[in-house]
Amino acid sequence: MTNYVPVLICGGGPVGLATSLELAHHGVRSVIVEPRSEVSWLRPRAKTTSARTMELFRRWGLADTIRDRAGLPVDWSDQAVFATALLGREITRFDKCFGLELGGSDRAAEPGQQIPQPAVEQVLRAAVATSEYAGLRTGRSLHSFVERTDGIDAQIIDGDGSLTRITCDFLVGADGAHSTVREAIGARYDGSADERPNFNIVFRAPDLADRVPHGPAVHYWIVRPDRPGVMGRLDLRDTWWCIAQGVDQKAGEADPRALVHALVGEAIDAEIIATDPWKAKMLLADRYCTERVFLAGDAAHLNPPWGGHGFNTGVGDAINLGWKLAAVVAGWAPRSLLASYESERRPIAARTIDEAATNMATLPSQLADQRLVDDQFDTIRPDIAEQIQRTKDGEFHSLGLVLDYTYDGSPVVAAGSGGRLTHRWLSPGESLYDRLGHGFTLVGDLTDPRVTEFAAAATAASVPLELLSHPIELSLVRPDQHVAWVAGAPGTAAQALRRAIGHTN
Repeated sequence: MTNYVPVLICGGGPVGLATSLELAHHGVRSVIVEPRSEVSWLRPRAKTTSARTMELFRRWGLADTIRDRAGLPVDWSDQAVFATALLGREITRFDKCFGLELGGSDRAAEPGQQIPQPAVEQVLRAAVATSEYAGLRTGRSLHSFVERTDGIDAQIIDGDGSLTRITCDFLVGADGAHSTVREAIGARYDGSADERPNFNIVFRAPDLADRVPHGPAVHYWIVRPDRPGVMGRLDLRDTWWCIAQGVDQKAGEADPRALVHALVGEAIDAEIIATDPWKAKMLLADRYCTERVFLAGDAAHLNPPWGGHGFNTGVGDAINLGWKLAAVVAGWAPRSLLASYESERRPIAARTIDEAATNMATLPSQLADQRLVDDQFDTIRPDIAEQIQRTKDGEFHSLGLVLDYTYDGSPVVAAGSGGRLTHRWLSPGESLYDRLGHGFTLVGDLTDPRVTEFAAAATAASVPLELLSHPIELSLVRPDQHVAWVAGAPGTAAQALRRAIGHTN
């Protein structure tokens, strides 16, 4: 029996789930196929959910749930400490890291949040499960598909090896670094890999936190020649993560407890929960789509984890692609709108890869100096601290990349537009963003005669448009909170709206 769904999503990680939820936000059905029946907690991978991603989760009503599930409250710490060992001597520190300090700030509707990726996935899975428009079919994966001019025929393989046919209008490949979808459309990664090995460890250590002399911090960077790395807490009980730099899989699995002891600075009671060897990659797909097939998240780009941008960039992909697919499926935007997905998101991924590579250029192994652990700590510490402050500030303070990226130059935004709508609080707890519609919103002085022109153009084109009075220049805001047109840009209201929904000629 043939199953039909407007959008089929291959991959049920955070990007695939986010794509489905964005489609559901606009009333469009989708089905996700995902091999994993359960979310694994053994490899937490991404741990930083950026302020921008939290703003996007707020649109779906999930920001508070994400915070409730986080093992570290957002106000617990915004510090990153550099030390000779977890129980060693402090070299220097950063505060206001990762946008964690933004609660109540006009800068953003939400601060960042430290939370392991599995916890985020569980929240998103639960939201999909309760949605009337989204569906998750676990134990299944994409076997093959044929793209036609009028749609796609996909074969889905079940856990027992049987095949199910699904037809869809569009297919999204959110199936990770080894993407079947990317391979099927003939796209390829361009870029490079860092050959230095890294070894992740998750462990339990009762009472360790009480002994840390540096106070709460979301990152502890261990700067010592014999065992450089990074550590942090996963919760306020006894679960920790660490990255041992320069350690390959064989060496790491031989004695992971010894690695933990070296990073901590002495032998402790540590229970190893999981290990995960990896190497950093800087890869970008040479193209993101065909006419009906699209890549998102790791299927389209991979970057080093330094700075915590990879997962967040993927969620940005999901929202950008999701609202555009929804507009086309609903019939109020032409398919030409979908071409803007690659032109808008691929440059953001390229910039993110570059930023992460810059962060990777100076890691604990590059900062280590034997004198820090000899008797010359007080002599060398000022020089090392200055180097750390000079080279690592951008890694912890990256709001320009997180909040200020722009789609200026996109074919579907007017010249001088494309940035995220400037945030403001309207009253305690009520964000300007909370008042935006699910479709387009015209924000500004509603007595401006152009408001009537925009409303008439939207009605004629069946484009969902809401009006919001606010003391800013009249601005046409897209469903993803980016500005498509601002007063002063050339053209009529009808022309501005046509361009914003993909009519580029």
